[in-house]
Amino acid sequence: MDTVLILTILIVIFALAFDFINGFHDTANAIATSVSTRAMSPRQAIILAAVMNFIGALTFTGVAKTISKDIVDPYTLHDGSVVILAALIAGIAWNLITWYYGIPSSSSHALIGSIAGAAISAAGLDILNYKGFLKILQSLILSPFLAFGVGFLVMFIFRFLFKNSNLSKTNKGFRLFQIVTAAMQAYTHGTNDAQKAMGIITMALIAGGYHTSTDIPLWVRVSAAVAMGLGTSVGGWKIIKTVGGKIMKIKPINGAAADLSSALIIFSATTLHLPVSTTHVISSAIMGVGAAQRVRGVKWGVAQRIVMTWIITLPASAIIAGVVYQLLHLFF
Repeated sequence: MDTVLILTILIVIFALAFDFINGFHDTANAIATSVSTRAMSPRQAIILAAVMNFIGALTFTGVAKTISKDIVDPYTLHDGSVVILAALIAGIAWNLITWYYGIPSSSSHALIGSIAGAAISAAGLDILNYKGFLKILQSLILSPFLAFGVGFLVMFIFRFLFKNSNLSKTNKGFRLFQIVTAAMQAYTHGTNDAQKAMGIITMALIAGGYHTSTDIPLWVRVSAAVAMGLGTSVGGWKIIKTVGGKIMKIKPINGAAADLSSALIIFSATTLHLPVSTTHVISSAIMGVGAAQRVRGVKWGVAQRIVMTWIITLPASAIIAGVVYQLLHLFF
């Protein structure tokens, strides 16, 4: 068995492992508000999220194509298989570190930073496709601000519409509505996040000479969707605790507003073929909803800690990937 084939098989395994970890790492964000408001039990929320993530992962491929070609050109990437394997190992390592400490870090930032870091370590700064890379960075940076704004606006509208309603009836109605919004959010999570693993597997197939276009093979789509769904079924309770309660005290109307806002932003990005961080979007939507209700009600200290993690994820994962590439290069 030749080295390129071995590396490609390893990449497929690690990419699906990344997707699985992404499932339990980021699914917490998708269901945190519905669990914290008791709209659903944790078991019900996880089953719903797993099913909707799986369906979402099979629906679109635009983001996968962006990942496979817009960071670096897989057709000209020297030592491409080793670069991609190093990126996956670094991304998985960062995800596990942040999961262990209960920090809602971004799997998207980790993966994109890792691809860039490993590629630069292999071939220098000129290897990056700066036009595509900057487009991806813009979507990652702008999406949390948009989510904050949309969350603020949706919550403002909800407060206006239900200002004279009976509180008990309003809470009951929004708990039921949260089942719908949680499903929407899990579905949009699948449409965007699962495609990142699809993109990197396709990138590896091209680099190894086993695929000739950026079209995503059916077996890649199905396997990534299954991995995401299985990861979702495991859940990430530490991150649920942070997102679901430490940013602000969430009531059913808040949770529904946050879920609806973040689902709109994520799905909009998917239709534009842009990867975004579901973690960033959901956390920002919750902060926007909280600010619309009562600025002091948002625990800005926790929010600041989350933002700091957002900032350091991309460079930290890039550095880890660069080091991992150099280590792998000693053996391959």
